[in-house]
Amino acid sequence: MSNTFFLSTSTSLTLVIIICLVFVFLGIYHSKKFRGYDNYLTANRNIGLISLTTSLTASALGAWILFGPASAATWGGIGSVIGYSLGTAFPMFFLIYLGKKIRKEFPKGSSLIEFIRKKFGKSLFKLILLMTIFYMFIFLCAEVTAVSVLINYISGTELWITALIVLTSTLVYTLYGGLRASIFTDNIQMVVIGVLFLISLFYITSFSGSEFSFEFIKKKNPHLLSPSYLPSYTAGLTFFIAVAATNLFHQGNWQRVYAAKNFETLRKSLIISFFTIIPIVFYMGFTGMVAFSIDPSTRPDLGFFSILLKEQKEILSLVVIILGLALTISTIDTLVNAISSLIVIDGKATFNLNKKTNYFNFSKYLIVFLSIVSFIIASKGFDILYLFLLADLFCCAFVLTVFYSFYDKSINEKVAYLSIIIGLIGGFLIFPTPDFSKSLLVGILISKDLFPLFVSQSLLFLSFVVATFLPLLVLKAKKIVY
Repeated sequence: MSNTFFLSTSTSLTLVIIICLVFVFLGIYHSKKFRGYDNYLTANRNIGLISLTTSLTASALGAWILFGPASAATWGGIGSVIGYSLGTAFPMFFLIYLGKKIRKEFPKGSSLIEFIRKKFGKSLFKLILLMTIFYMFIFLCAEVTAVSVLINYISGTELWITALIVLTSTLVYTLYGGLRASIFTDNIQMVVIGVLFLISLFYITSFSGSEFSFEFIKKKNPHLLSPSYLPSYTAGLTFFIAVAATNLFHQGNWQRVYAAKNFETLRKSLIISFFTIIPIVFYMGFTGMVAFSIDPSTRPDLGFFSILLKEQKEILSLVVIILGLALTISTIDTLVNAISSLIVIDGKATFNLNKKTNYFNFSKYLIVFLSIVSFIIASKGFDILYLFLLADLFCCAFVLTVFYSFYDKSINEKVAYLSIIIGLIGGFLIFPTPDFSKSLLVGILISKDLFPLFVSQSLLFLSFVVATFLPLLVLKAKKIVY
């Protein structure tokens, strides 16, 4: 990647190390007085409104928001921006209702998986557990890769150096302090994120002037705002379904559902988080449309940076690095603790290990192993968007069956298994190849010419729709039969 916006490697690296060490110190110092199993998993179920709100919001907003929404906006238009915003925020709204139900029926729980195990038994729950860990692992890889690419873009720092520093420092304080450390550092990180977003917004609106407006986009690329632009609708629905479905399986969210000191605190926190997330993600997507309208040759995922760092100001480069690190670390510590907690809680029922196995320690070894793998992936700078979309497809096939079963007691394990597998098969058949030109069904097994143009041009959208809603048809059909 070309070093477009100059900042010396030594300056960049020094800043990365200092920020990471600050969070290590804060995380360990705070969690020293909150030791024990309950604090590690659920923060002793005693988190207040402000801490819970900032933690929920910071955990939802990773470094991906600096790249993803802006990139999607260049081809999906305003629809993709709205879909991304609502998809990221929607789980907060949904958790108000589902969180109340689960806290009431399973007050001593720590994860969604426990609830599923209670409902379905040990077979299906294992599949859902593995899917959840796979999704969060991909998320971990994406975050480490994103921040490494960001630092490399600004200063030329090698990817592996950033990945090593960020991963190591986050592991140190998160594996020590658990959820308590994650929530406390999230509070500080969210303040930093909020302030730096406001600074970037002030600078961009001041510097760009009339270019940072709907009128300018309408003048240069009217199709991005046009109500008749079909990709706007398909992209919006695709991102809404994919992002919302995956976040509903995020164990970090469920830990915080249980960590709230009471339901009223949880309800208020989720509502505030919902209305905080939407404008932030929308703003990031909007910068993509503006950047594309200013210069169509701009790399789609670098739209935000191409506007903010237009004059190559060092102070703004520092702002971007701090923002990127705060977004990344707040998400990584949530993912690390979330995966660890799943192994602690459900490891005994999942793995046939020695009866004397300490699953608390085992979870930490597994996290270190997964972190090493994510470090290798981030060091190579792979584009893992495709793998991320694949993880999203998994979640989509599970989402309606799992959450609908909470309200329909007639759904048993066999029916749930069948609906999920059929959803996965249907989604995979239409899921596009890496070049997005064809799929297993459309273009490989059957000629593309035999399908309407809309199908061959909307494979990603259709694969998510099929994976999400086909299981519901199976559930309904089974109900009619029985």
